Amino acid sequence: MSKAPSLDWDRSREALVLQVAGSWTLEQRKPELSDVWRQGGRLPEQLSVQVAVDAWDSSLLALLRRMQRLASEQQISLNLQGLPEGVERLLEMAASPSTQAQAAAPPEYGWVARVGLSAQAVAGAISNTSIFIGEVVQALGRLLAGQARMRLSDFWMAFQQCGPGALPIVALIAILIGLILAFVGAVQLEAFGAQLYIANMVAIGMTREMGALMTAVIMAGRTGAAYAAELGSMQANEEIDALKTFGFPPLEFLVLPRLLALLVSMPILTVFADILGIFGGFVIGSGLFDISAQQYINQSLEMLTLTDFLIGLFKSLVFAVLIGLIGCYYGLSCGRNAQAVGQATTNAVVSIIVALVVSDAVITLICTQLGI
Repeated sequence: MSKAPSLDWDRSREALVLQVAGSWTLEQRKPELSDVWRQGGRLPEQLSVQVAVDAWDSSLLALLRRMQRLASEQQISLNLQGLPEGVERLLEMAASPSTQAQAAAPPEYGWVARVGLSAQAVAGAISNTSIFIGEVVQALGRLLAGQARMRLSDFWMAFQQCGPGALPIVALIAILIGLILAFVGAVQLEAFGAQLYIANMVAIGMTREMGALMTAVIMAGRTGAAYAAELGSMQANEEIDALKTFGFPPLEFLVLPRLLALLVSMPILTVFADILGIFGGFVIGSGLFDISAQQYINQSLEMLTLTDFLIGLFKSLVFAVLIGLIGCYYGLSCGRNAQAVGQATTNAVVSIIVALVVSDAVITLICTQLGI
């Protein structure tokens, strides 16, 4: 039968000794170290601990580690005697700083090496992006041929998220943009008595530029970030690896439904934003400058052409492709931890907004050069 664990002070010797005896195992009820330690009173600078146990497990290791911490706090040198075989090595491993994650000091590079590493990183990013776009185009080709493994339910779920689910915030922003455009323009047009042309300015500004661009910016923060976070979490949890193992192509199964949902919803949201933006301009025109509803509508319809409307829709399709591709790319290239998911989401939103502004400027410049 195993003896109960004991922890007592031996005062019969010249120097005070703490004795550890009995069976130090998990199922045994053990004395409290802090109580026994206080009973020792004023302890010497060098304290001996005599270990003579019949059986032991991790309970003994935990006891000795607590002793070492207490001794360190009181600046006492601890001398462990009679340790069972293997215990000393385990204590060394527990106390060794090598068991803790140590951040390696970053190497120092010269400017030539930094330029080379930056060029290498840019080349790698371009290569990975080209591969991703090529694979998406191939997946779209298989979809048109009826060979893609895309579930229709996934498409409808993605469409619900980026379509009807985005209507309230798009409506709010579109009305405010229309109000702002009309108010800023009216301040300048009032000096010439040309308040009626508020309708022209708001109609052209919303249909050609602001409707599509502001909707895309909203969708970048709302849907692009969601795509990056969803796919990034799946990548971190190895769900995408599981899809590959079971033979499901991630691009067809995850990217295509989201991309197609954006391609369908963005033109609808853009038209919705155009209408509400024009309505916001009408509120300013009729409320502050006494422009009748009939005058405002007639002036807007007289100014607008089908070309203006189609340019806005074309931009919305381009923006939808950029939001879907960039959001999914950063999600699929995410690391394997929570920090990487957050970083991928941030990078996705920033990259999408930059891409939206650049593409909008390029399209506007091309339209200007073509005279449309």
